[in-house]
Amino acid sequence: MSIFDDPGLFGQLWAASYDLGPNPDPAPAVDFLAGLADGGPVLELAIGTGRVALPLATRGLDVEGVEASEEMVARMRAKPGGDGIPVAIGDMADVPVVGPYRLVYLVFNTLFNLVDESRQQDCFRNVARVLAPGGAFVVEAFVPDPAGFDRDEQLQVREVTEDSVTLRVHRYDRPAQRFVRQTVVIDGRGARLEPFAMRYCWPEQIDEMAERAGLRLAERYAGFDRQPFDADSRSHISVYRLR
Repeated sequence: MSIFDDPGLFGQLWAASYDLGPNPDPAPAVDFLAGLADGGPVLELAIGTGRVALPLATRGLDVEGVEASEEMVARMRAKPGGDGIPVAIGDMADVPVVGPYRLVYLVFNTLFNLVDESRQQDCFRNVARVLAPGGAFVVEAFVPDPAGFDRDEQLQVREVTEDSVTLRVHRYDRPAQRFVRQTVVIDGRGARLEPFAMRYCWPEQIDEMAERAGLRLAERYAGFDRQPFDADSRSHISVYRLR
C-alpha cells in the first residue's frame, strides 16, 4: 500500500526513531490540555509513542488513544505507565471509539497526515460524535507559508558525511494542497527511502471543516502559552466546541 492508502505506514517507517527527535517539548501542550480536560476522560488522536498522553495521564486524567501504527503503540507500551492507556488501533479519521470525552486533541500538525480532504472532514465529523456536551476538540497545526512551496519540486541536501548523503525531495500538488516528500539516504548499504505526505490547510479552511461537523471555533492562540494569534503567526492552537 502507498502512503496515501495506509494510515499506519508513517509509524512503520518512523517508530524506531520518532522519540530521538528533534521533537518539541511536550510540557506546554500538556499544561494547556490539562487546563481544558475538565476532569476527563481525554482522547488523543494519533497517540504515537505517548509523548503527550503519558505526562497528561500523570495529572490524574483518564487518557485513551487512537493510533494506526502498532509499532508506535509498542514503543509507548515500553515506557512507564504505557500499559495503562487504552488504545484503539485504527485510522484516526474514523475515531473508532465510543466516548463521550471531555477533551479530544490532535497535536503536532498531525491533522495534515490525513492526505485527503474528505478524510480530514471525516475526522471532524467523528470527533463531534464522541465529544461530551461542553467538551473541546484541540487542533495544533502550522500556518502554511506559500513561499515554502512556490515551485512544483524542491531538492534539499540535508547531510553529507564521509559515509553517507541524505537528500530530501518534495513534490507539490498545489491545487490539492498536498505534497509528497522522500528522504533519501545513500550509504554503504545502498539507498533507503523514507516517504511522507501531507495535505496542509489554512486556519480558515479548518474552521470550515469544523463548522460542517457542527463545531465552532471557541479560542485560537499562536502557541500553547496562549500567545495571541495574528496575521504573522506561523502556527495555531485552535479550540473547537459543539455548537
